[in-house]
Amino acid sequence: MTREDLHLMTGAANTRPVPRPLGVMAKGEAGSISRIDVCDHSASLPAAEIERRLIELGFVEGSTVQILHEGLFGRDPIAVRINGTTVALRRREAMAILVA
Repeated sequence: MTREDLHLMTGAANTRPVPRPLGVMAKGEAGSISRIDVCDHSASLPAAEIERRLIELGFVEGSTVQILHEGLFGRDPIAVRINGTTVALRRREAMAILVA
């Protein structure tokens, strides 16, 4: 019998957090990056280029990320801490980073 079977039999809820975009998180929130999912229509650059740039900045699966600061107007840009480094991002790019 697997662990999943036990959960189904006992009615235990799945406690794994549902990934959500970094761009919707509020100041002070933190989480672990689960994946990057860029839409082609989300910015002026191609999706592959945005994904490459985010990875180069350290936004990789399993990394811890925290929202440190939000801009005054429209809460944009945001400052985030990723593995001990502070990075500024636009919210539209942060929407491609899924955090659990």
